[in-house]
Amino acid sequence: MKNILLILIASTTFFISNAQTATKPKIKWMTLEEAYTASQKEPRKILIDVYTGWCGWCKVMDQKTFTDEKVAEFVNQKYYAVKLNAEQKEEINIGKQKYIWENGYNQAGVALLQGKMSFPTIVYLDEKFNMIQPVPGYQEPKQFHQVITFFGDDHYLKGDWEKYQKETYPQRYGVNNK
Repeated sequence: MKNILLILIASTTFFISNAQTATKPKIKWMTLEEAYTASQKEPRKILIDVYTGWCGWCKVMDQKTFTDEKVAEFVNQKYYAVKLNAEQKEEINIGKQKYIWENGYNQAGVALLQGKMSFPTIVYLDEKFNMIQPVPGYQEPKQFHQVITFFGDDHYLKGDWEKYQKETYPQRYGVNNK
């Protein structure tokens, strides 16, 4: 009888935890080509995670930062999110521009990182596929949320980062900066 009760409790706990993770929002990743096509129909900013398969901090961002509920919700609302392996050998076609693999990297990654090959780097593009800014390095969920809201809600057009981080972000997003 005790064994049956333990199995029932374990099964219930398993199903409840799976149900909770199933409803957690996830970032809707796409290719660079898919984001370009989508932005032609419905303009949105583009967030590009430029990574490599060997990059440890890239994997930590995948596990910690990109799975954060607030991050996923905001990214899905404001951006087309792209995963771009900088070492991808397959050709990438954006409009009439073709990017090929050369010297160990896909030239789309080289162009987006402006030749500064640092991983992870998140590249932000505006609704017309123009560069806003690449941001290199690992970012914790809270820090990343500050950055995605700074660009996603156009605060970068209105003022400087330090003022946004200290004043606007806590007021606008109800976040304690301490």
